[in-house]
Amino acid sequence: MEFSSKLLEKAVNEVSQLPGIGKRTALRLVLHLLKQPKEQTSFLSQALTTMREEVKFCISCHNISDIEICEICSNEKRNHQIICVVEDIRDVMAIENTGQFKGIYHVLGGKISPIDGVGPSQLNISSLVEKVKSGTVKELIFALSSTMEGDTTNFYIYKQIQDCEIITSTIARGISVGDELEYADEVTLGRSILQRVPFENFFKNN
Repeated sequence: MEFSSKLLEKAVNEVSQLPGIGKRTALRLVLHLLKQPKEQTSFLSQALTTMREEVKFCISCHNISDIEICEICSNEKRNHQIICVVEDIRDVMAIENTGQFKGIYHVLGGKISPIDGVGPSQLNISSLVEKVKSGTVKELIFALSSTMEGDTTNFYIYKQIQDCEIITSTIARGISVGDELEYADEVTLGRSILQRVPFENFFKNN
């Protein structure tokens, strides 16, 4: 791809580093920004800079937040004895959109994947195990994607807490095997949360 401007080329190269965006899409986005008023581009730039510098991670659940303890964890109306274990913020948003879950979350920050070099120590697993062992949690819902990595992560966590007096469940398989949680429709995902099944049963059947 030939560019008439080095500045344009640099901008396109940077935008194309984003997931799912190739050089042609990046060029289209950059050209669109060039057509907009300078103030709009400045607002976008400032918003991204501010987000990167000031965004925090909840010290309790590791969800992205503007404050140390996110609004979900600080909400006294939520059931703090039920924790839904998810991969990342997109899954929290997906489940929240269903309006069916009234507990709190624990964001792992990924899934165990030896092929990608991601082990248990690189995820927020130890803090989850500590919560369970503290005795304040009554149920743990595994809501990771129905993939080999997701199931491996579920089983690893289950082995760490299997001696604790706690209910472990997993979302019902209304979510197709191999599907990512964030792409499920709200009705299917909501039903999967409500119709969750004991994790022990899932493990025995697989």
